[in-house]
Amino acid sequence: MVNAIIVEDELKSMNNLKNLLSQHCPEVKVIGEATNIEQGLKLFLGASPKPNVAFLDISLPDGLVFKMLDELRPIDFEVIFITAFNEHAIKACQYSSIGYILKPINPDSLVQAVNRIRISEANQIGQRLDLFSQQLRYPNSFEKISVSAIDGIYFVNIKDIVRFEAEDNYTHIFLVGGGKITVSKTIKAYEDMLINSHFYRVHKRHVINLNFMRKLVKGDGGYLVMEDGIKIEVSRRRRPAFMEQMRRLEEGL
Repeated sequence: MVNAIIVEDELKSMNNLKNLLSQHCPEVKVIGEATNIEQGLKLFLGASPKPNVAFLDISLPDGLVFKMLDELRPIDFEVIFITAFNEHAIKACQYSSIGYILKPINPDSLVQAVNRIRISEANQIGQRLDLFSQQLRYPNSFEKISVSAIDGIYFVNIKDIVRFEAEDNYTHIFLVGGGKITVSKTIKAYEDMLINSHFYRVHKRHVINLNFMRKLVKGDGGYLVMEDGIKIEVSRRRRPAFMEQMRRLEEGL
């Protein structure tokens, strides 16, 4: 059983979430609900049993929910944010491996978010929330991403990522120095996340950091040689756009 607390100021949204949890996530038991920060603090501090997860609206009548979370540190429960579509908030969740569901709530998205809950002392939620808050407030200044891997959660400097390689439903992340992290997230997710950070999709299986290219071998079967000596195929379909990107880099555009 997963014990949950909901902090949501819209009564209709609150009741909808509770109904969807009852229908689609029977393992989740709602043990408390609040509509603002003040109520939420009292609820968390007096909760028995302790919650395993909190479903939180970001913007509440008496401020942003981070005010409540700061008062509750050290945090020992997972967080899933409930939000209307907000590009910055969604990207911040992705960078920090924080769960989120969009309003109106899609049952499949809710089930996926619940399935990703980590009930353990090693969920590093405090660090992930710090990363989330930084990215939300300063969307162009991020330097790290949180990577939820098979064996734990890593905090990786973006500049140290050499490339991503897809394998079935997994993605391998290759790092400076030869390190490798394997995650159960599609390579498309990382392509979208890092589109403005010198990463480029050169093949259906490969996204590379342009800073780690050593040589481009042209002609049929053209390929890239990376700084670590690995050869990466540039697909025929993506080659014209990639060559245009190379031209722009050469001209400093």
